[in-house]
Amino acid sequence: MNVVTMADRILIVDDDLEIRTLLSRYLAEQGFNVRAVENGTAMRRLIEREAFDVLILDIMLPGEDGLSLCAKLRADGFYLPVLMLTAKGQDIDRIIGIEVGADDYLPKPFNPRELYARIKSLLRRQAYSKIPGSPGPSEHIDIGGFVLDCRQRVLKKDDKNVALSTGEFALLNALVSHPMKPLSRERLLELSRSRDSDVSDRSIDVQIRRLRKILEDSPADPKYIQTVWGFGYVYVPTGEKR
Repeated sequence: MNVVTMADRILIVDDDLEIRTLLSRYLAEQGFNVRAVENGTAMRRLIEREAFDVLILDIMLPGEDGLSLCAKLRADGFYLPVLMLTAKGQDIDRIIGIEVGADDYLPKPFNPRELYARIKSLLRRQAYSKIPGSPGPSEHIDIGGFVLDCRQRVLKKDDKNVALSTGEFALLNALVSHPMKPLSRERLLELSRSRDSDVSDRSIDVQIRRLRKILEDSPADPKYIQTVWGFGYVYVPTGEKR
């Protein structure tokens, strides 16, 4: 039996009417509250008026494409999980999607059941992070001139929110929860993702680069998120070289 709460609202953005109709019908049958639009303009109107739990965003859209739309959403402080859809299967498309703030990636054609599984994975990750008493660091963590607010799930600089995807927040939260403890890429995947999420070691490296660009004065010579060569990464609160 599928259990979905009334709060689980899905927004689909795809210019293909047939795909919008099929996905809307399928996800509605699974118990989701689904809205579907054909372009970025309609998407923005809805997101600014209504709250959604997951955004399913096609990369190949008329006018402004999905990558640009995702990047602008993150820059404007929208933190809902984003699942990118694309007909392209090349690694570079997946990497670019993660770089602009997407949380997951699914190439077309796909089985609707896989889409459903990935949506559930994103929702579980969100719900788990909000459970009182779930593993995590102190409520506020100072990282250089930034403050990670773990309760509100935001990163701040001079009291202003800094755009992070849900995946980037989960990864940063995992690192700061284990200060001075080297974590392998596999362990970081376990800590920051649901077990059934199809995320690769390479995705972790891409998100680490994004976090370093935000947090580090010199991303090429990081102080806080340091590389443990041949193993993974370690968060160093003092910024001292290991």
